[in-house]
Amino acid sequence: MLIKRFRNSEELSQFAAKSFIELANKAIAERGRFLISLSGGSTPMKLYAQLANETLDWSRVHFFWGDERCVPVDDPGNTYGVMRGIFFDKIGTTNIHRVESTLEPASAAQAYAHTLSGFADAPFDFPRFDLVLLGMGDDGHTASLFPGSQVEIASATIAVTAHYQDRPANRVSLTAKVFNQAREIWFLVTGAGKAETLRNVIKGERNLELYPAQRIQPVNGNLIWMIDEAAGRLLN
Repeated sequence: MLIKRFRNSEELSQFAAKSFIELANKAIAERGRFLISLSGGSTPMKLYAQLANETLDWSRVHFFWGDERCVPVDDPGNTYGVMRGIFFDKIGTTNIHRVESTLEPASAAQAYAHTLSGFADAPFDFPRFDLVLLGMGDDGHTASLFPGSQVEIASATIAVTAHYQDRPANRVSLTAKVFNQAREIWFLVTGAGKAETLRNVIKGERNLELYPAQRIQPVNGNLIWMIDEAAGRLLN
């Protein structure tokens, strides 16, 4: 595990964009394509805005999602819909493998597992991502793996329908089983409100049920935390 600190989210995003391009070019040179699992949230959106101005053979990049809300594309809660104007329309890519978010979560999860299987790396029925982008909530959740959720999950995707923060989650999420096979995983974490949880996740006792972000431990890959000063203020 590596922790990289930045003064603010702008500096973090600039570094992440540069590193993204380097990693993508390396993957394309070695394997002919770059498979990425995307994250929603404000911090990744700054990264995507940066990437829209970068030069890359985007035709060889395949975009997937770590989680998605089951709402129409024009709903502000739909990550793909938000990203479309910020990023996809500008780079003109076609390799977009999004969650069918107009389906109910169970059907959408099943359909997305089928999508993943089309890019599977044996012996798995899902791809080994070149890069997984993740965020962390102030409660320690990541993707749509929430505190109190099942820790050991055998499937690649799950429907998330339990109530979370007093409302139904109504989402699809990839699972730690998929994330942990990635070649590289980046957590992008900013803001003072996440400082205490970040300290507990990184430095505290292991509690996978309470802090789902702790479930992310790559089997044979790199784990990098990119954090700003505010989020990292309680770390030594």
